[in-house]
Amino acid sequence: MSLLLVIIILALLFDYINGFHDAANSIATVVSTKVLTPFQAVLWAALFNCVAYFIFKDHAVANTISKTVFKEFITLQVILAGLVAAIIWNLLTWWYGIPSSSSHTLIGGFAGAAITHGLITQGTDVSWAKIVDSETIVKTVLFIFFAPLIGMAISIFITIVTIYRNIWIRLAIITFVTLITVFIFDVFEEKKMDEGLQKFIKLDKYKADYANALELSIEKSNDSDAKKSLDGAKEKLEKAKVIYEQLAPLVSKYDKLGADSIAHYAIENGLLQDIEVSKLKDEVRNTNNFLILEALAVENIANKKEYDFAKIETEKYKEPLKKYLKKEISMDSAIAAMNLIYPFDNQNLNKIKGKIKGFDIGKSFKKDIEKSENNIIVWGIVLTSLLFMLVYLYVEKIKNPTAYSVANMFKKLQLFSSAAFSIGHGGNDAQKVMGIIGAALIASGSIQDFSQLPNWVPISCYIAIGLGTMSGGWKIVKTMGTKITKVTPLEGVAAETAGAFTLFFTGQMGIPVSTTHTITGSIIGVGATKRLSAVRWGVTSSLLVAWILTIPVSAILAALIYLISRFFF
Repeated sequence: MSLLLVIIILALLFDYINGFHDAANSIATVVSTKVLTPFQAVLWAALFNCVAYFIFKDHAVANTISKTVFKEFITLQVILAGLVAAIIWNLLTWWYGIPSSSSHTLIGGFAGAAITHGLITQGTDVSWAKIVDSETIVKTVLFIFFAPLIGMAISIFITIVTIYRNIWIRLAIITFVTLITVFIFDVFEEKKMDEGLQKFIKLDKYKADYANALELSIEKSNDSDAKKSLDGAKEKLEKAKVIYEQLAPLVSKYDKLGADSIAHYAIENGLLQDIEVSKLKDEVRNTNNFLILEALAVENIANKKEYDFAKIETEKYKEPLKKYLKKEISMDSAIAAMNLIYPFDNQNLNKIKGKIKGFDIGKSFKKDIEKSENNIIVWGIVLTSLLFMLVYLYVEKIKNPTAYSVANMFKKLQLFSSAAFSIGHGGNDAQKVMGIIGAALIASGSIQDFSQLPNWVPISCYIAIGLGTMSGGWKIVKTMGTKITKVTPLEGVAAETAGAFTLFFTGQMGIPVSTTHTITGSIIGVGATKRLSAVRWGVTSSLLVAWILTIPVSAILAALIYLISRFFF
């Protein structure tokens, strides 16, 4: 428990460092254009870092980070080494004023420590693809380049549209692009809700189980146990498919039906009965220290044997729980029957009773659907577009446009665009630390999966990054605000709006991107709109080298720290 506490403290420290390391991302342009003083700017950014907590409900990025390393290779020592490496690299790049990615150093450190752990415990024959999720790593590496390119493209588009002389064509373009954006985010929402549905009814798990059982049955074609396992996996998969086929069309109509209606239909038609028993079984055995036993299973053979035995036996909890849910037996009778199957620790009995009494599959299902809703983000995009259009109309049609009034308009709009980017920064970067703390809680046996993350984790992460942002990061502010290109208020609005959109876009996809890379690409975009020579490409190429080096350097550093930590833990 003491090591878990150390990891949580270090994770929040990393979040704090991330805040002042990446403060420049959201305040560099408002400071360089003198819209706000440095002190005012960091307070402004910190406020909206914390506002992100109320907007990003799904925590998709955090979930992705927590799954960077496969569960069996996650230990507290691995997480500790990854965190320490990330903190060292962040402080080093901050000291030299290099706007590197806090996100990538965290992922690199986590992966590097895990691979080292896997090679030591399972030998050099084990493939790194079996230790870390290659899909997550590949996506992260690709978006080292894609995120700044997306930011650059959007900032160029916004700048060109803004300076276009015919206001009516400008408004038509903004309206068209807004409608396209709303459609894209609606597709994201539907896709995420569908993925959430599959996970809730365990369709994704049953697909994987069936694929593994099929592979085993082919290898052992004459093995009756392998054939039995395949039949069992196929039966579970077919049942889950039937439920999915009935609920998927309803979930796709979420905006019309709502979560209450979908959950009511599922319960009334008995579609959640099997999953209700399964989830309650999980709640009961987890309350009886099953997750702690699972975490200890990676340490030695004795723990692994006990865990394997407990995993099989506790599946039998389903029968008494099924009778309890049908009201055929009382709670005390169900607990007595389960206690005979696999005994409970006396100190856990009251907690188990509380879990059974408070369990509600309908509320659980409803909450799972609602977390993928992105209406706040969509309405934010629509209102942002309306604000821009109204400002353009007021300045250019109601008032006589002058150089002063136009410049003043963009200075005021910069407050809005920097706030939007700070929300994206908070939502994206705070979630990464949430993912690491979630992985630590899973490794320690405190929770079973990321969906059970306690409320104090996101709250503390958002507060930590907000406090870090308040501390500033003036060396990086100078690099971002002046060294790449000279930024005007108009260009500041374009860069920050482009960066904010990119962060919301990737956040909805659950892709951990760098806010640093995003805003850098956006600033390069507005600079290149004037002329290519306006961008200091020498500075930009140096930044690109730092970006590319971040993941491998952090991985190597974490590997060394992990090797050293083995002498102490």
